[in-house]
Amino acid sequence: MSTIQRQIVWNIGFSVLISLAVATAFIMVFPLSSLGELWNQHFMDIPFVIFIPSFSIVLGILFGIISGVFWRRQLSDVEYSLNQLEQGRQARPEGKLAITEMQNIADRIDKIGKQMSEQAKLSQRLATEKVADQEVIIQEIISQERNRLARELHDSVSQQLFAASMMMSAINQMRDQTEETYEAKQLRMVEEMIHQSQLEMRALLLHLRPVALKNKSLKEGIEELLMELSQKVTMEIKWKVENFSLDKGIEDHLFRILQESVSNTLRHSKANILEVLLVKRENLVILRIVDDGIGFEVESMKAGSYGMQNMHERAVEVGGTLKVISLKNKGTRLEVKVPVMINGDGVND
Repeated sequence: MSTIQRQIVWNIGFSVLISLAVATAFIMVFPLSSLGELWNQHFMDIPFVIFIPSFSIVLGILFGIISGVFWRRQLSDVEYSLNQLEQGRQARPEGKLAITEMQNIADRIDKIGKQMSEQAKLSQRLATEKVADQEVIIQEIISQERNRLARELHDSVSQQLFAASMMMSAINQMRDQTEETYEAKQLRMVEEMIHQSQLEMRALLLHLRPVALKNKSLKEGIEELLMELSQKVTMEIKWKVENFSLDKGIEDHLFRILQESVSNTLRHSKANILEVLLVKRENLVILRIVDDGIGFEVESMKAGSYGMQNMHERAVEVGGTLKVISLKNKGTRLEVKVPVMINGDGVND
């Protein structure tokens, strides 16, 4: 039964009871000689015995409709608020409700909605923090695993390659160099392959366990990296690195670009000389890496090289540019230029 129907039934019943009570009181005050007088008495040409019940029923229906519409509107406002609350929205009825109790219910709903909204914000923040903590843990696990692999490769495969290289070098030196036999050519090819494998292994170790700047300056980090490499590879490494301060974010990106470039040089260039330059001219930091290797096709390398794409993205992230020039059998030059900015006004540090 709807609200309006229920109100109509209640009001009809109430009106009928009132009319019966009034009629009973009237008869008691003014006694009738016989019940037939009720039929003989007329009001607006309607017998009194019919008029009273009919009038009561009509009046009950009228008041039932009015009160039913009123209560349905009050309940609809509360239902709307609950529906909005169920959908995760916070909404309260427009204006004040006419009934104090209904207004109290609306205020309670509004209070519950605010509490749910605060709890949702707290849950989302905790979820975000949990994901961030998980990312930190995952990165830490990855870093530890990379270091473990790097140690195992260095202690096993790298040492074995070094021993094999020394043995092949000694065998080739002991052979009669005047005889250019097929076996001698094969042995020299094996020695070259072992040498190249050593370079590949050192480049792989550089990727697995990159040197971090931590509390070092960019100059100190670059010199440490290049000095360590110069002791492990036969390639001649030269560098000129000026000492100046930069934001830590810029220093880290430039250092990672240098690591990526040096790794590519060790793996692919077959170079004899590697030169690194880091200078600051006015408001511009310049990092230049040059080798005399075999070179490559720049356009094809840009399209298919993850390393090149990574270096380009790092340069762009600090507002710089990366330019690569490479010629077949004449070497490669990679140059990064980063403007030094403070508060966006281009003033030097």
